Amino acid sequence: MPDATIDPSVQGRPKTLDEAKAWMKSRLAARTHPMNNIEPVEGNRLIDQLKGLDGESWAAVWGTAADGVMNEARQAERNGDAAAVSALYQRASGLYFMGRFPCPNHPAKERCAVAEREAYIAASRHWPHPVEPVIVPFAGRKGEGNRVTGYLRRPHDVPKPRVVVMWGGVDAWKEQMTAISDAFLARGLATIAMDNAGTGESPVKGVVDADRSFVAMFDWAAAQRDLDADRVACLGRSFGGYWATRLAHLHPDRIAGAVNWGGGAHFMFQREWIEASRYPDSYLMDLVETRSRMLGASTDEEYIAFFERLSLLDQGLLDRPCAPLLLVNGKDDRQCPIADMHLLMERGSPKSVRLFPGGHMGLTPQTLPTIVDWLVARAHNQS
Repeated sequence: MPDATIDPSVQGRPKTLDEAKAWMKSRLAARTHPMNNIEPVEGNRLIDQLKGLDGESWAAVWGTAADGVMNEARQAERNGDAAAVSALYQRASGLYFMGRFPCPNHPAKERCAVAEREAYIAASRHWPHPVEPVIVPFAGRKGEGNRVTGYLRRPHDVPKPRVVVMWGGVDAWKEQMTAISDAFLARGLATIAMDNAGTGESPVKGVVDADRSFVAMFDWAAAQRDLDADRVACLGRSFGGYWATRLAHLHPDRIAGAVNWGGGAHFMFQREWIEASRYPDSYLMDLVETRSRMLGASTDEEYIAFFERLSLLDQGLLDRPCAPLLLVNGKDDRQCPIADMHLLMERGSPKSVRLFPGGHMGLTPQTLPTIVDWLVARAHNQS
């Protein structure tokens, strides 16, 4: 079995405000998550205004800016300025996203999260492929929700398209799946974006069998006469790649192909890696708190224990047959150990794998096209 070697430099510490500002400006210049939907001039100005990384200070800067843009969007809508409306709502959505980033751990951040969804849906009404909100009944247990929410988008001129169900990680939710959805729509596939377990509007926390929420969406899609979804394709980004992997092993007959884009399987959930990856250089702030909210953990010991129980190896799943599975990551990832990719390759059904240069998720110009090409072929049952 491969060894999940820990680089001592991963241990790290929380970023200072100045370090966080430099990190954000670097991401803003590169147009990468979480700054990829922020205009550079506006983004630099707002970053310079930040007085702290606490929830109140953070949301005050991003949320106030978003409120102003939201008001502009509503005024443009009243004036019938269709050319400006969608762009303004989308800009507001991006700013509200930053206001709730990485998780709504303060009332001001929660306000931004709600407003982000409103602005996103409003923007999508003017897209060539608008969002159709989907509400699926869910038989949640005590303390869980009773519905799964998704965003369906359909390609043009495809009467009964195949379907890709997609979700993000701990901080990128269904509102951050637009570019990926666009890429699949251009290839004739319908997309359903939903929230990863324990995030956004997910009805469940990241408990061991949280895949129930994804299966509920699969069931809904399969029941639609205008969708070809008896066997869906699925894509999990970052931590969401874990659930794509679990689903591929649990429901191989229902999944045409699955992609684990930067998620773990076993080593990621071991105490040594949990401790070492608290402050990876690829993350801005509050990773432990964001993950704890996802897991439903209220103490540090719960955080570690809840993480440890997610191991797919310990659950006895990795030697089972699985649906076609593509493993993608950056070879220098500090959030998810590459050893998990090797472990998955060595157990059970053969897997496809593509490692890219760089850190978490291997974000290069070739990464998303590689994933799209592979998953489109699987959706259409091509070798």
